[in-house]
Amino acid sequence: MHALVVDDSRAMRSILTRILGEAGFDTVSQAGDGQEALDLLAASSGLPDIALVDWNMPVMDGLTFVSECRSNPEYRRMTLMMVTTESEQGQIVRALAAGAHEYVIKPFTADAIVDKLEILGITATQV
Repeated sequence: MHALVVDDSRAMRSILTRILGEAGFDTVSQAGDGQEALDLLAASSGLPDIALVDWNMPVMDGLTFVSECRSNPEYRRMTLMMVTTESEQGQIVRALAAGAHEYVIKPFTADAIVDKLEILGITATQV
């Protein structure tokens, strides 16, 4: 299984990559912002099963990335999970309305990420 982690924090990308690897993902791609992630998707031959996306990033934020994915027929079937510090109810509603399937608020535990993956039916192995 393939995942994409989109976050401007190298440390956060590393943490999420480790969690996803332990959850059974054999490939985890990384991007530092939404535009880099779109460029990566355009250059790839296949879509990731899921993208974990931060909200606050330079160049292109996560909400814009989610909207761009939903407006592109080639990316619409990709599952999107926001993983962000944005905790206001209005922000959560905006992200879900834009097309995110799930929402995790930082800080989080590995179990919280795995639980959301299970809810979405996207787990390679049981952790």
